[in-house]
Amino acid sequence: MASDPPQREAMYARVAKDIRTDIESGRLRHGQVLPSTRELARTWGVSVYTISEAMRVLAEDGKIVTKARSQRVVHAPEQEVVRGRRLRLSRPTVILIGGYAGSGKSELGRIIARETGWPVLDKDTITRPVVEAALEVLGSSPHDRESEIYLSTVRPREYEALDAAALEQVERGNSAIATAPYIRELAAPAWLQRVQATYNALDAHLSIVWVYCDPESMQTYLRRRGAARDTAKLAAWDAYLESIDLGFRPAADHTVIDNSLNSPPLQQQAAELVKRVKEG
Repeated sequence: MASDPPQREAMYARVAKDIRTDIESGRLRHGQVLPSTRELARTWGVSVYTISEAMRVLAEDGKIVTKARSQRVVHAPEQEVVRGRRLRLSRPTVILIGGYAGSGKSELGRIIARETGWPVLDKDTITRPVVEAALEVLGSSPHDRESEIYLSTVRPREYEALDAAALEQVERGNSAIATAPYIRELAAPAWLQRVQATYNALDAHLSIVWVYCDPESMQTYLRRRGAARDTAKLAAWDAYLESIDLGFRPAADHTVIDNSLNSPPLQQQAAELVKRVKEG
């Protein structure tokens, strides 16, 4: 049988990788029944064939099993073992995770949380309702993330709220995981030095992580997420890619997690990161 065209093969591999990440992060639970092939195809905006091939890959990896009436069920018994575990360190630690939209920041944060039991402080989860209300009051679209009003007035307050939530955890002696793009912050040595000094004064450790992802996988994820705030990026994808620097790295010591198509699973990279954090 003839092999699939490279773009089709890459697409089902991307779908399989993202679903695997959803399982490893706990978004999809052990024993959960997946939607039908046609429903998944609509969600991902791909063909039924692509979904079938992605399911085949996941079944071969043991991530899903097929039961009666062709139901596909998540197979992740290790989730039950991880539940309830909490890693305590001699010094509170904040893992700060940055990256571009669709890179996999939130998924990495959830996986690390499952490894450690630490709370995930996600910028969108913490601030989105207030940000959307503020933008409407200021006469802008609630989904605006590009205008000067958002960038100069609203965005700084988002990050203040996230920073305060992480600092509160440290002051209580807890470790935490903070996820947000952090593009401006991680490019600013003064900001990095200030945050590092704050945590040092509390005898806490700051671990900076940058998530890299290839553009095709980022686009696939954003399409699937279907968030209104991503509409402008997806409508002018090539222009968006020209506006960002895929080679960007934080202006301080950091760890790079590669979430590209052919990279190791996020769960494996997360476990290695947690091991390094434990070793200090």
